[in-house]
Order: sequence, then structure tokens, then C-alpha cells
Amino acid sequence: MAPEKQAEEAMIRSLEREAEEEREDHSKFSLPSLLWHGGSVYDAWFSCASNQVAQVLLTLPYSFSQMGMLSGIILQVFYGLLGSWTAYLISVLYIEYRTRKQKENVHFKNHVIQWFEVLDGLLGPTWKVIGLAFNCTFLLFGSVIQLIGCASNIYYINDDLDKRTWTYIFGACCATSVFIPSFHNYRVWSFLGLGMTTFTAWYLTIAAIVHGQVEGVTHSGPEKLVLYFTGATNILYTFGGHAVTVEIMHAMWKPQKFKHIYLLATLYVFTLTIPSSVAMYWAFGDQLLTHSNAFSLLPRDHWRDAAVILMLIHQFITFGFASTPLYFVWEKVINMHDTESIFLKALTRLPVLLPIWFLAIIFPFFGPINSAVGALLVTFTVYIIPALAHMFTYKSASARKNAAEKPPFFLPSWTGMYIVNGVIVVWVIIVGFGLGGWASVTNFTHQIGTFGLFAKCYQCPRPEPASPGRAGAHH
Repeated sequence: MAPEKQAEEAMIRSLEREAEEEREDHSKFSLPSLLWHGGSVYDAWFSCASNQVAQVLLTLPYSFSQMGMLSGIILQVFYGLLGSWTAYLISVLYIEYRTRKQKENVHFKNHVIQWFEVLDGLLGPTWKVIGLAFNCTFLLFGSVIQLIGCASNIYYINDDLDKRTWTYIFGACCATSVFIPSFHNYRVWSFLGLGMTTFTAWYLTIAAIVHGQVEGVTHSGPEKLVLYFTGATNILYTFGGHAVTVEIMHAMWKPQKFKHIYLLATLYVFTLTIPSSVAMYWAFGDQLLTHSNAFSLLPRDHWRDAAVILMLIHQFITFGFASTPLYFVWEKVINMHDTESIFLKALTRLPVLLPIWFLAIIFPFFGPINSAVGALLVTFTVYIIPALAHMFTYKSASARKNAAEKPPFFLPSWTGMYIVNGVIVVWVIIVGFGLGGWASVTNFTHQIGTFGLFAKCYQCPRPEPASPGRAGAHH
């Protein structure tokens, strides 16, 4: 038997042994284990699909108004497939790292492996610092976006309070995420989160069709390059859930089965994002240019209120997805990661929430933030770093010969792998980071100049002027 095959089978046996031990630890509590402690392929699929699209679902119609219908559809498919490829690369590198550590008799029963540790183990401390910086910053702003989105959405049900006040309230609510130990414990939340997103997506689609096109609707996009590339980077951001890929893999009983899960999750997500974006842009056209939240253009009724509430719950779940890896990093910094007490861990995690809360209050416009995060952070975290890391990990003939995972059946040549990864790096640097960064920063700066930092109620309807015998409407 070939040495690499032996190493792979040894790793699989070791993982199965650790998984069995963990199952035994929870076998006494069948119902909690059923709802709380998941590590199957299905759990991973639900986690990937649920985490991939949340609040960004409401901003994609805004991106379509910036780019036009055809570009919006094409780039969703393109970046979805591109993101699935780099998620596959991350899974390969994780298996490679785990296999090498297995040969050193290193076990991870009480330790959650993270992306920066994979980079460190395969490529050294410089890559570790780069991965840690980009991942943590991306997750930080991902959490901020969910918090801003919560305040924006609840305003469409209850406008007695301004959005900044709602941000204070939801910041306190999201603080409860510190009690969720790891991604093993997102089984029921991932399932519910995806169901809520599915409802919201199809509500947007059906409501837009039933509403019909507004009078005098126009579809002028794309008109300006800055708007076009801002929308493109928001779509790039949509399929950038890779910052938690390693944590989701590590929570699996058999992480070697992850390879195609992200692609399958993306294909399902297409059924949510494309119909809703197309229907909303068809119905409202250029009005979306000034309404980054799709809810704001639909008439208020019980269906919209239900969609808002479900999206709020899902955003809480997605906030947990984004913030939990940050909790892990902080725990490792202060040497609390191996602590078994949930309450002690929760207490030590609280300082991570403060900068998230503060940034959500400073920058309350999540549409432009999505694009800026996409151009400046997702480009590297999701596309460039995984592709380069794969190329450098297997640059030597011995590394390729002893690789734990060989190239896929549809691209069996290592040369082909290098060509695909090289094209991704060049494309994303020029189009995503270069043009997208210019457009997003320009748009982001414009939003700050127009609405100011610490905006009390970003994109809220202006009060109607008071008339005799009638008080002005309150917003």
C-alpha cells in the first residue's frame, strides 16, 4: 500500500476514534445530543448554506440596480462557483495539516483548529499573521453588519425607536451568543436559520411579482463604474463565508467528507438569491439605488412582518457564526480555550463584543459596508490567500507526491491546479481588490459625507410636514 494511502487511512481511523469518544461523552443525553451536538455531513451543509446568505439577501437587489440584471446574474454564478473552489482548497489544506499533525501524534479533542493555525502549520508564522489579521477583521465586520441589519430590519415593524437605539438593544441580545460553546452546537440553529432565509427569499420574490412594476419604472443600470464595481464586490461578499470553513470542518465527525459540501450549499443558495434579486429589480428598478434594504420598498403587511421577524432571528444566528471564531481566538490569547466551564468562557468572551457594538453604532449603513468588506477583506480571506496557500504548500515535488488529497477528478493535473489558482489570484486582485476597492471606498466615503458617522436613523423616511390640526408623522 502506498505511504500516502496509509497516512490517509490512519488519519481517518484517528478521526473516527476521536468522534466516537465524543459521541460517547454525549450519549447519556439523547434529546440534547439530537438538538445540540451535531457533526454530520448534513449539519455541515446546513451550517454552510445558513451562514452563506443572511442580511446580504436584502442588499442583492440594490446591487442589481447598480449593475443591471444580466451582470447581476452572471456574477452571482461566477463568484458562487469561485467561492466553492476556494472553499475546496481550504478543506484540502485542513486535511493536509491534520494529516501531518496526526503523524506527530497530536490530537485536538479539546482544541478547535482555525484557519490561521492551518497556515502556520503548513507555511509558517508569516502566513499565520496574515491569515489571522484578514480573518479576524473580516469576522469583526461581518458581525457588525449583522448587528446593523437587525436594527435596520426591526425599524420596518416598529419605528417608535430610531435605528441607533435598536442597535443598542440588539447588541445586548446578540451578547447571548457567548454561551454557544462551538460549531458542534449549531445543529438546530443552522436548520432554523436556513428555513428562515428560504422563507424571506421567496417572500421577496412573490411579493415583488404580486406588487408588479411601479409606475414609470426604469432599469438604467449600469450607468457609473463606481456603482457597477460596488455592486460587484457586494456579490463577491455574498459567497464569502469561508472565514468559518475550518471551524465547520473541525466540528464534523468525518471532516474529509467536506470537500463538496460548500458547492452543494452554494447551488441551493442560488435558488434563493437569484429569483429574489431578479423579481425585486424587475418590480422597482432604479428606486433600489436609494434603498439598500429590499424590505423598505415592499408594502407593510403580515407577510412582510413575518419575513422581518424571521430574518431578525437568522441574523442573530449568523452573528453567532461570525463571532464564535473571534471568541476562539480571544480564548487562545488569554489561555482559556481549554476551559470546560461554559459560564467562565462566556464571561471571558464578553470583551470581544464591545468593538462590534461600537462599530455598528459608528457606521450604520450596511449596504456600503458589505461592498467595502468584500473588496478589502473578502478578496484576500476567501479567494487570494487560499489559492496562494495551496500553491505554496504543494510547490515541491515531494509535497505533491505525499499530498493527503490529490487534485480532483475533473482537474487531475497539478499544473491545471496551478493555472486555475493563478487566474483566480490575478482576477481577484485586479477586479475585486483593485476596481472593487476603489468603487467601494468611494461609495463608502460618500455615505459618510452624506449621512455622517453615528447617524441616528440611516435612510429613514423623513417626517411629513405638520399641517393644521395634525401632528407631523413620526419616523
